[in-house]
Amino acid sequence: MPPAPQPSDSHPSESHAPAHTPSRRSQRGLDGLNFFLADVRDGVGPFLGIYLLTRFDWSAGQIGLAMSAMTFATMLSQSPAGVLLDITRRKRLLTALATLVVAVCSVLMTLPAFVNLPAILLLQALMGVSAALLLPAVAAITLGMVGRRRFPERQGRNEVFNHAGNVVSALLAGLLAHFLSVEWLFYSLLLFAGGSLISALMIRETDIDHVAARGAVAQEAKDSAPQTSGVLQLLRDRRLLMLGAALTLFHFANAAMLPLVGQYLTIGDQDAASLYMSACIVIAQLVMIPVAWWAGRRAQRWGRRPVFMLGLLALPLRGLLYGVSNDPVWLLLVQALDGIGAGIFGVLWLIVAADLTRGSGRYNAIVGVLGTLFALGAAASNLVAGYVVDASGYVGGFVFLAAFGALAPLVYWFGVGETRSADADETGVCTD
Repeated sequence: MPPAPQPSDSHPSESHAPAHTPSRRSQRGLDGLNFFLADVRDGVGPFLGIYLLTRFDWSAGQIGLAMSAMTFATMLSQSPAGVLLDITRRKRLLTALATLVVAVCSVLMTLPAFVNLPAILLLQALMGVSAALLLPAVAAITLGMVGRRRFPERQGRNEVFNHAGNVVSALLAGLLAHFLSVEWLFYSLLLFAGGSLISALMIRETDIDHVAARGAVAQEAKDSAPQTSGVLQLLRDRRLLMLGAALTLFHFANAAMLPLVGQYLTIGDQDAASLYMSACIVIAQLVMIPVAWWAGRRAQRWGRRPVFMLGLLALPLRGLLYGVSNDPVWLLLVQALDGIGAGIFGVLWLIVAADLTRGSGRYNAIVGVLGTLFALGAAASNLVAGYVVDASGYVGGFVFLAAFGALAPLVYWFGVGETRSADADETGVCTD
């Protein structure tokens, strides 16, 4: 496939790049951080719905409200988190603190005194604030370690380890919940939190270039500060606005699908619901591992747009196929499409954001703004879909989400276009 056409933009043509290759220890630490944060970053995720439904008989609407609390908190915290990461050098410390908060909150959810709507909403909100820091912190550390040109390859590798961590955590959680009790999936998060802390400490501070970490331009004069652009100035970029719209639509359509599948499976067999949910996650994550590896490389060679479109188009197809049958085997097969869509999305959105903010010095702030937008989409997804299911059933819920998912690729294709720059390094790979 021929190289994609290059975008024209007003940003400086070259962003600051690290002056050295990061050490093997730091590279391994970043690998481990992505692996272990896979379980920590999303809290207990869709398992919370199964836990509240099977143990406490919560309605779909109540569960949707509880799950929305985390995403609404993430939405409100994402932009401040991005601004903070642009100005601080303590990215590893913030990552460690956020990890501890998520771990403590997950354990508190297993105590009967905390299993009521106000307490669950509060704990989910605290986890949401912490999650707002984790994803952009890892992205900033990565950009600071390898620079913009090697960022697509390294981001693909990050997602490979992230999905591998999701596979292990889902298998562990499902087995513990099935053979011991559903509460054990909350306890397993402690193990991954410990691994996250150790991995963060393995990354050497000297291997993080904090100018590169925010996408700034290096100045020739040694006493000059890196150039930065205003966040509001960047937000006047039509392509950034359209990217935000596409991300929001994608997450509105995607966020509630897996929790609804878990509840859909519970109707047929409550005893095996946790095991089925683990299987759904594992199948998707196993597909995401090679897809993420592939996406990071193809995005450099083909351009961003054709690769991203494949991921965006997989979502509405998946939603429609969920409604065909509630047979567990069928639903598990459809999960492969989740692996394709989310596997590509997780790699590409951060790369496209880096393209559109190159040289601005506001990469993390813009990642925060974009994160706010798609967190809004995710929160609305869980909230609205729960009540749609209450009114029209699970099939109606899946069709509703698929319809919105079909809008995301249209917005991206016509509104964002190709973002790979003319000076993109097509041959270099991320070394370890």
